[in-house]
Amino acid sequence: MTRVSSPCIRVCTLDSETGLCEGCGRTREEITHWYRMPEEERQQIMAGLPERMRQAFSLESPFASEPRKAD
Repeated sequence: MTRVSSPCIRVCTLDSETGLCEGCGRTREEITHWYRMPEEERQQIMAGLPERMRQAFSLESPFASEPRKAD
């Protein structure tokens, strides 16, 4: 039997604001249908997860755009 690729890291908590899993970045729908998707579709989703996670969960400082002062 072929093993199905998965980004799951067993941190299965859906963020109420983004609707994304805080562990892997998938949506509830993606998680629900994961094992019925073709491998190619799973690979495409997994390729975009790092960027999706950065955008959804980045914690940028409100001061990031201010010029840095010399010490």
